[in-house]
Amino acid sequence: MFGFLLPLVLFLLPLALSVPQPPCSRCCDDLPPAEDPMRTVPEVHTYINMTILKGDKGDKGDKGTPGKPGLEGPPGPRGHEGPKGSKGQAGVPGDPCKSEHSAFSLGRRKALHSADYYQALIFDTVFVNIPEHFDMFTGKFHCRVPGVYFFNVNIHTWNFKETYLHIMQNEEAQAIIYAQPSDRSIMQSQSILLPLKLGDEVWVRLYKRERENAIYSDDVDVYITFNGYLIKSSLE
Repeated sequence: MFGFLLPLVLFLLPLALSVPQPPCSRCCDDLPPAEDPMRTVPEVHTYINMTILKGDKGDKGDKGTPGKPGLEGPPGPRGHEGPKGSKGQAGVPGDPCKSEHSAFSLGRRKALHSADYYQALIFDTVFVNIPEHFDMFTGKFHCRVPGVYFFNVNIHTWNFKETYLHIMQNEEAQAIIYAQPSDRSIMQSQSILLPLKLGDEVWVRLYKRERENAIYSDDVDVYITFNGYLIKSSLE
């Protein structure tokens, strides 16, 4: 058998030596170049599932310091009216020394014919003048306690003569008392409520026109009266 192969080898050997051979190379030359290890290392991001690590609910902490008050908001709508409450107890009596009062009641026993165009009615009889806010010399009431006052004038007319008077507040006529000339004398009255300020004056003025202006009285009876008193003080 070997005798058969030997001639074959000898025949093929020259042919193999005549064929050009590729240069030698290492077996690792065909591998792709290795990458930089620092560039190929993947970044690792740690992720922790907090739902797994959630513990028990802790104790309530201390109350913090209060913050600054905020701006005042707009007023809200008016609420529904609440039920009526029960009647309270009576309060203690007030101090009588602090109660405000002012009152006068005057009369005139002499008849009067108006001599001037305007003339203040002067009184000669005092019934009440507490605490002397009415000036008997000028015939004027001086307001020392501001508030609402009631005033009343009563006069008796004179036969065949005109009666024309005004209730005055300072220099402004507030109410009139008037009677035309007649053969019968009659009683006339006028009342009014006036709000007065401190220092206001109230008085009765006779007003003379073309005819005589007169009021009747005598030394026995009092026909002419002027009354006033404080109803409600504005100082309360």
